[in-house]
Amino acid sequence: MTYEILVDGYNVIKNNTMFKHVEDKSQAEARNLLIKQISNRYRKSSDRVIIVFDGKGAKEETLYQEHIRVIYSCDHETADMVIARLAAIAQQEGRQVLLYSDDGEVKYNVTRHGGHALTTHGLVSSMNAAPSDVAQRAEFRMAMRRMYGMDPSYKVVDNEEGHYYDSDKRNKSSRRYKSIRTTKRTLRNK
Repeated sequence: MTYEILVDGYNVIKNNTMFKHVEDKSQAEARNLLIKQISNRYRKSSDRVIIVFDGKGAKEETLYQEHIRVIYSCDHETADMVIARLAAIAQQEGRQVLLYSDDGEVKYNVTRHGGHALTTHGLVSSMNAAPSDVAQRAEFRMAMRRMYGMDPSYKVVDNEEGHYYDSDKRNKSSRRYKSIRTTKRTLRNK
């Protein structure tokens, strides 16, 4: 099932430190960063993504950046009103809506039309998360390090066979190093 994903643009920027820091320098840069990151996040998705910002023009302006639709509301209409209208249209057309906003009124308007409201923190977390295959490989590597006692933060654990691995014993030498030491000792004694 494909979703219509609605993003309350300035709400995301104002409620997340990374975007807020960039906005302090330039609001346009913060908008561009948000659009770029959302574009990267939904690059391979079949979902329709719409980012809505408050605009100042006489007419509503719609732009397309890659596969993302960006809407700037007109001066007598807020982004919240545009989002509510888009949610109502999506419901009439039978599409499922996901909203990213922390604004209570916007959330209410979207859920009233059968959509689901998610937090801006959830959006930013998903944009910054590693792809699932990379996350799985990292998790596997950590499990192997723990299993072989190579993770210094991992404490004593016993496995199914009854062997114990203790990462706190940092003075253990590798087999290779032991064999070199043994060879040097043997050469010295001759």
